[in-house]
Amino acid sequence: MAQQPHTAASAAADTAFRSALDVVAGVEPRIAAAIGQELADQRGSLKLIASENYASPAVLLTMGNWLSDKYAEGTVGRRFYAGCRNVDTVEGIAAEHARELFGADHAYVQPHSGIDANLTAFWAVLSQRIESPALERAAVRNVNDLTEEDWARLRQELGNQRMLGMSLDTGGHLTHGFRPNISGKMFEQRSYGTDPATGLIDYDALRETAREFRPLIIVAGYSAYPRLVDFRRMREIADEVGATLMVDMAHFAGLVAGKVLTGDHDPVPHAHIVTTTTHKSLRGPRGGMVLCQSELAEHVDRGCPLVLGGPLSHVMAAKAVALAEARRPEFQAYARAVVANARALAEGLLRRGGKLVTGGTDNHLVLADVSGYGLTGRQAEAALLDSGIVTNRNSVPQDPNGAWYTSGVRLGTPALTTRGLGTAEMDEIADLIHTVLRATAPATTAKGSPSKAAYTLDAALRDATAKRAADLLAPYPLYPGVDLV
Repeated sequence: MAQQPHTAASAAADTAFRSALDVVAGVEPRIAAAIGQELADQRGSLKLIASENYASPAVLLTMGNWLSDKYAEGTVGRRFYAGCRNVDTVEGIAAEHARELFGADHAYVQPHSGIDANLTAFWAVLSQRIESPALERAAVRNVNDLTEEDWARLRQELGNQRMLGMSLDTGGHLTHGFRPNISGKMFEQRSYGTDPATGLIDYDALRETAREFRPLIIVAGYSAYPRLVDFRRMREIADEVGATLMVDMAHFAGLVAGKVLTGDHDPVPHAHIVTTTTHKSLRGPRGGMVLCQSELAEHVDRGCPLVLGGPLSHVMAAKAVALAEARRPEFQAYARAVVANARALAEGLLRRGGKLVTGGTDNHLVLADVSGYGLTGRQAEAALLDSGIVTNRNSVPQDPNGAWYTSGVRLGTPALTTRGLGTAEMDEIADLIHTVLRATAPATTAKGSPSKAAYTLDAALRDATAKRAADLLAPYPLYPGVDLV
């Protein structure tokens, strides 16, 4: 973990990173400088973006190697290129770690990102539920063997399916069937939301919508919902209407891996298919992954060439390293600390008069409604950034400011927990956030009306807050032993 003291391993990492940047600088020094500056920036700010973390030196170094040079379309033992035995080893180890870590029947570690994982899952379900029966009816084994008439009929059927997912303003994600994303162009989509009074998922309303809409796929999972999801209940609803239950656990995969989310709150035993990214709370490289039940495995494994290009073998290697790290006992302690820190941050904001969606959190994120400070999410995000606190603006339920300006700020604790900060520091961070937002005001536009983007903040207070943030981070060095100066 990043907060470990100086060791032989950290000294080796320092040598490795220094040497690597020297090589890069010999070709394009501006890139080497940008990489070094990124480390400096991350070291000097409070990173509260819920979807970001700090990968270990082992994970980072695994991505820079000769596996990057290989084409390896296909799956283990079934490649369309020769010379892939080492890629087979890497992919097999990564999939093994994923199966063991999450208790899944099957794991597919090729997706390059979360959206790639979701597309793989969507098309695996379409392949299983729509394409395979059509091939069986036509008494052929391959789509290339269909008549033009049967192919046209199948294409129309594939493009005429329905998806039910969580609405964007209550915490869902664009990749769950919304029009700006390709998923919304693939499926007819309808949303389920939350109870306006509690902010919690309304399962009874969800069931009624599912009964009326009859979707092929029900998507569970979120990017900005601070409470737990009852996946057993979600599966019951899916079974009742004949839908496939897909769970996107990209945000909370680390909490599942760390055994914080178990029973009804662990999606893997309940969902037909589960997707995730491998960074965020899982603390691996940027990438995606699909877990599924056995009956979907052959369809998932067609991700390449169905929607993916050739697998990124060097990133699959880094996924294997990160998943191996997540199988260690200390990762479970980390996952518990992530949730404890999120709760401490939420409680600290509430004590100071902050307004939180659902009134708190049960997971790794906190969604603050900043309208009580007279600000938009964009103004709050910018004021906090200038004060050394990195967050991202986010919609709140029934957001009057829309998805661009928003009325909320999303806060997450995975990254700072990796650095070693605890609940006492989270309370101090809550004070910093409240201090900045209380002192921030909308700027006035040229027409004399309040701006939704620009803001005013006393420079002395801003600088003092940045200094407090830096002092708070000082005892928790990021990548100790790595000195690029």
